[in-house]
Amino acid sequence: MARITMKFGGTSVGSTDALQRATEIVRQHVLDGHQIAVVTSAMGGVTNLLIEGAQTASSGDGERYKVITDHLREKHQQAADSLLHDPDARAAVSENVHRLLDQYEAFCAGMYVLREASDKAIAAVSSLGERICAPLLAALLQQSGVASQAIDACTLIVTDEEYLNAGVSWAESEAKARHDLLPLIESRVVPVITGFIGSTRQGVVTTLGRSGSDYTATLIGAFLECDEVWIWTDVDGVMTADPRMVPDARVIPVISYAEVGEMAYYGAKVLHAKTVQPLVERNIPLRVKNSFNPSHPGTLITNEASTTPGTVKAVTAIRDVSLITVAGRGMIGVPGIAARTFMAVAKQQANVLMITQSSSEQSICFVVPEAKSRAVVAAIQAELAYEFGRQDIDSAWADNDVEIITVVGAGMRRQPGVAARVFGALGEHGVNIIAIAQGTSDYCLSMVVRASDTETAVRQIHKLVVLNGRNQAPQPLDQPDSQPAEEREPTQ
Repeated sequence: MARITMKFGGTSVGSTDALQRATEIVRQHVLDGHQIAVVTSAMGGVTNLLIEGAQTASSGDGERYKVITDHLREKHQQAADSLLHDPDARAAVSENVHRLLDQYEAFCAGMYVLREASDKAIAAVSSLGERICAPLLAALLQQSGVASQAIDACTLIVTDEEYLNAGVSWAESEAKARHDLLPLIESRVVPVITGFIGSTRQGVVTTLGRSGSDYTATLIGAFLECDEVWIWTDVDGVMTADPRMVPDARVIPVISYAEVGEMAYYGAKVLHAKTVQPLVERNIPLRVKNSFNPSHPGTLITNEASTTPGTVKAVTAIRDVSLITVAGRGMIGVPGIAARTFMAVAKQQANVLMITQSSSEQSICFVVPEAKSRAVVAAIQAELAYEFGRQDIDSAWADNDVEIITVVGAGMRRQPGVAARVFGALGEHGVNIIAIAQGTSDYCLSMVVRASDTETAVRQIHKLVVLNGRNQAPQPLDQPDSQPAEEREPTQ
């Protein structure tokens, strides 16, 4: 018997067929003797529609939110009518749908009158999709013979007052989660918990930001001391490259949290670093699996990084970025230029994705999101106006025709010549490298190239150093010879 937290993403609960598949996945693992806690997202696309309605209402559109409300009523009512056979269960789910969507319509009407949508209001609106979906999935599990109970995460996850990207109070949240959830799962009741949301100590709804439902799942998995956390999505696992760019991209069987963190940072659609933090600290493995292909073993993510020579795991690309250069011969030996430059960047709320500096100190180059580039350059020019006047600095400019390519893999640490092979392959195919950065961990090597060269660069690097890897497939949790979680060494 294992204790598993399973999170189902929006596509995995996005239709009646998907909801039935999710129900069967949970039911089968309960029958196999596992203790299961479920975290659910809203049905696919629902949260975006909820926010769209609120934003259009606050900008003076008094009709769009009404159309969205009617559409969401029909969508969820149709799911309840087609899936739930018991009239009482169907009536209870329907009442919840209409009650919450009545709230949504009232919220939007208020925003329309005030012409304002505060962060607090958007958080309340954003929470409704999960709060509608959880009782529906719990009712489906009950219908399938699995004891289940819908749980609003606002009663479990205590946060600060950053309403759209809330920080979690771990100690308080853990105490609440263990108090409310442990008795359920130990008595074979499956809690179905709303992902993405929490509340302040005063009970005001908050959201957990990017990958919020994944974060809910990893928090619950850590608080309940689970053997594993499973993220159910619509792909077979974490990929070696974006399959839209690299047709022969494949699923990575085993990868470390550190490697996934590098991939997420550099553009891959995988778990955010904040998401995996609860599991890293408690050494709990995580699996990324496909709810539409549940027999596939997926990707196993653990603390232990494979440093087998040649084990480069993936190639990622991050687009819509800008290379900012601050240059001048008078910069040599002048203290504080870099510090003041990055202070100016910070004041623009711009995330610095990559930094390089020449040893002569004549230039600093760094990459920021393209949307911030103009403001960043203006801020640098204002901050260093005195140095520009003295001609210590010649110029500061942005190059928007660039993208970042990153090679990720712990195996690079024990493999001499990886960088040389990468650079050689790019040179042979006419790809010019504009800037390079590598961290001391040696887990990744990042390069800035022209946007027109990105696909060529990614494909050639993938062919050269990724397809030669020697990863081993992960062992399914429920195989008889699977190691206990405490003995194991641990999406593009």
